[in-house]
Amino acid sequence: MGKEAQITYMQARLVRLASQEWNLTMQAVNDIFQKYGIYRYIEKFWDLFHIEGDYAVLDDVRHYLEIKGAVIGK
Repeated sequence: MGKEAQITYMQARLVRLASQEWNLTMQAVNDIFQKYGIYRYIEKFWDLFHIEGDYAVLDDVRHYLEIKGAVIGK
């Protein structure tokens, strides 16, 4: 699998994981990710993120969102 496909796959996994962890619909998570540029953020830092587990990446994304002032689930 090429790098672009791996990035897309990670983005999809993180939407699903965030939906479960934050008790939000996948559409709500997608809206947050789009509004705050999370898809680009994941792509930009993929070289670091791809060696971490999904929960670690989601923690980083959540921290980034909090810095940006986003209000998310639990």
